[in-house]
Amino acid sequence: MEYIYGALLLHKLGQPVSEEKLKKVIAATGAQVDDAKVKSLIASLQGVDIAAELENASSFAVAPATSTGEAKTEKKEEKKEERVSESAAGLSALFG
Repeated sequence: MEYIYGALLLHKLGQPVSEEKLKKVIAATGAQVDDAKVKSLIASLQGVDIAAELENASSFAVAPATSTGEAKTEKKEEKKEERVSESAAGLSALFG
């Protein structure tokens, strides 16, 4: 995870995301640098527009918040229906 954070930090600061710079960022945190992970991440980021991907990811972060509100509304309606059904069942027992 720290490798991705390092790449994002470099991007945020306007620095090129390269093996050298990423190794320096990871080493500056005091963590042991794994060359294989650095090379793998750099290879994975080739041709990727990080700014566009971040913007795309932020638009997805907004969507679940909307659906969560809808889910809460549905749960409230469901509970109301259950209460009405329970009340009706209780009345039928009285007059059964």
